[in-house]
Amino acid sequence: MKGRRIIAILAALFALLGLVLLFLGPRQKPAEKRPITAENGANVGALLVDLVNAYQDPTDGDASKIEADLEAIRSVSEDDYAIAKGIADHWSAVYLDPDYSLYLHHGEEKAAVPEDAGIPDDAGHAIVVLGYVLRNGEMQPELKARCEAAAAVAREFPNAILVCSGGATGDNNPQKHTEAGLMKAYLTEECGIEASRIYTDEQAMTTQENAVNTLKILQANGVRSMTIVTSSYHQRWGQAVYNALAELYRHQHGYSVEILGNYSCDIAPEVPDYRNDAQIAARQIAGILELPRDALQGMTAGKPPVQPEEEAPAGETSAENAAPHEEEALPEAVPEDEALPEEEEPATEEEFAAEEPDLTEDFAAETDAGFEMPEWSEFTGSDELLPAA
Repeated sequence: MKGRRIIAILAALFALLGLVLLFLGPRQKPAEKRPITAENGANVGALLVDLVNAYQDPTDGDASKIEADLEAIRSVSEDDYAIAKGIADHWSAVYLDPDYSLYLHHGEEKAAVPEDAGIPDDAGHAIVVLGYVLRNGEMQPELKARCEAAAAVAREFPNAILVCSGGATGDNNPQKHTEAGLMKAYLTEECGIEASRIYTDEQAMTTQENAVNTLKILQANGVRSMTIVTSSYHQRWGQAVYNALAELYRHQHGYSVEILGNYSCDIAPEVPDYRNDAQIAARQIAGILELPRDALQGMTAGKPPVQPEEEAPAGETSAENAAPHEEEALPEAVPEDEALPEEEEPATEEEFAAEEPDLTEDFAAETDAGFEMPEWSEFTGSDELLPAA
């Protein structure tokens, strides 16, 4: 009798232990929501292809194709449609609208901004400065020119914050100098901008990662609008990528930030492939939206149309940049499993890969499921989200 009681007690204890282990055991993580539903991957890819083709090889039927793409997306998901519509509208504004104005810096102390731009002079507006690949651990002239353009905007809007974005790029950089760190030093020491206004993202290695990491800083600081500062050939590309991520966060995370201004140093790309900016932008948007790796088949390699006359800060036409894509035809369209041709001059292959690795790795890190979204940068200290004193 006593033995049976002991056995019953042990059985009860084992049963209780089993329940505890079941409760404390590993739980399956809920599946994270994809930016775009899987059923719409091909439809959104078709939209991006048609947007690129409308820029590079325009036809009378482009508007109808884009509208049909949006309706196909809408038939699957209204949420996907809202994101895709925002991306398409912004793309049309910067790539397809002949009246789009690109504002250029030519050494002015302050940037002359149109009165109707609606840019607020407060900490809710950010001047986002995109990095450029380092050489031997130091800034190249193009990156200094971007900083000087940013300083002109910062002087015009003395209460706005600045965000410098760019990681430790380039070969022969043993000290791991970052674009953002050197940009901040240049802005403070050479341009006279207060260090307390400048935030840095020292992780980004591509334009896509610039957008991902910068948006985290903007959201943390309650920023609602921004001006993007970069090189003239990179402005539309940068705006398209930033806006795609902003649309995603507006609809899925309730955080809204708007691109109100653009300002650029007036320079042609050293890397010929960077003239193919629309295709690069589309592939990086595909990465942000986690589209299937074959979603962008069918982009043409046509020569981009003559660009609208781009405006100097005071509204005067810049003859040098009126048609930045005219000088040479684009390279052939790139199959999704091939890289663009390597460019040996004037920088090394490693430098180009560090600036935009998408160019040599099919524009995005790929997995069996498709494009892989870069992780949010893990900031290691609270002062990395705050400007240093």
